[in-house]
Amino acid sequence: MNADAIRQLIEAGLPGARADVNGEDGVHFEATVVCAAFAGKLPLARHRMVYATLGERMGGEIHALQLRTLTPEEAAA
Repeated sequence: MNADAIRQLIEAGLPGARADVNGEDGVHFEATVVCAAFAGKLPLARHRMVYATLGERMGGEIHALQLRTLTPEEAAA
């Protein structure tokens, strides 16, 4: 699994989302995800939305994913 594949999964699973994913070792990743659907949701709910796009890969192919989740307004601030 590589960072680009993770980005594609997140963006496909969250319509309108923009994801920036980095990971040097192929199992530990960092992602910043900007999505209007995050509006009004607490961080835990936002993270669950992202994890849902990755399914069983979390804890398997993807050992760790550090997330920063923002609405477009938060990202612009």
